[in-house]
Amino acid sequence: MTIGALMGTCLIAAAQEEPQRPKRPMGPPPPELVKEFDKDGDGKLSEEERKAMREAMHARMLEQFDADKDGKLSPEEREKAREAHHAKMLEKFDKDGDGKLSEEERAAMPKPPRRPGGPGGPRGKRGPGGPGPGPDGPPPAPEE
Repeated sequence: MTIGALMGTCLIAAAQEEPQRPKRPMGPPPPELVKEFDKDGDGKLSEEERKAMREAMHARMLEQFDADKDGKLSPEEREKAREAHHAKMLEKFDKDGDGKLSEEERAAMPKPPRRPGGPGGPRGKRGPGGPGPGPDGPPPAPEE
């Protein structure tokens, strides 16, 4: 889960050649990252601490996947990063070792936080402007 969070954060930050997208709210970082980057010891990451975490994750991604050492991830390098992430998820969650995730194995994976307006968000699968909350109701407010 930590590797997935790291790679997701870094892949977004490394997409320098793509047009800037609006920022989406992020769920809380994994406890291991909070422990590493929480310099004031309050148990959560301030904006400055989050910025330091993003920069460190970006540097780690470049170190690992920037084959031509040009300081950014090309589409091919991003694909390698995605493949590495996929392999890590299989290694962690493919309990029967068949090289794919069954329904049961997928169900055992941690779920990312729900995004407002997206599938499963406060307006269910219909997204913004839908008739109301989905069957589970609105998601909890993100922790800071």
